[in-house]
Amino acid sequence: MKLSKNFDEVCYPFICETSYLCDFEVTTDELCALIGAALEATPAEFADLRTDLDRIQPLAFHINGSIRGKLAVDESDLLWLVQRLAYYREQAGERFHAFVLPRGAAPVPQLHQARSAAKKAIRCMVRVEQEGREVPDILPRMCNVLCNLFFAMTLTVNQRRGVVEVPFVSKSYKVRDPA
Repeated sequence: MKLSKNFDEVCYPFICETSYLCDFEVTTDELCALIGAALEATPAEFADLRTDLDRIQPLAFHINGSIRGKLAVDESDLLWLVQRLAYYREQAGERFHAFVLPRGAAPVPQLHQARSAAKKAIRCMVRVEQEGREVPDILPRMCNVLCNLFFAMTLTVNQRRGVVEVPFVSKSYKVRDPA
């Protein structure tokens, strides 16, 4: 497949590449859109989430261009994300240690979708690195934190609303006995 010479018929100049780098960039574009959807679906009474999502959304686009272009995130961005994860983990309390079915009213579904997109971005980075391109260490670290942060946010929203999480117990994996 070749790109059209008509600019209106080209959505992204690298769309025809066979490299996983293009897949990474498309996935992080999706991540940015999902964060925006979560932000817009978050009610005003969740001002802390709205403020954080507003700051997180551009980070997704900075991550997006940081392999093909100049690295646009740094340790201070990662540290801030880790601090926000600790905040929402504390807000969620004991809920954070349980695996639950992804349920809840907006913005919970959007946050779960963003969580999933962050995982997809990590998988794409694994493939990009397997193809021989260097992936800055901070990028998968940030996407892993984002994944955990979005999960903690879902638990926090449900907890504040009094929603009882539905635990998921896998038939595929045994839970280790803590004893």
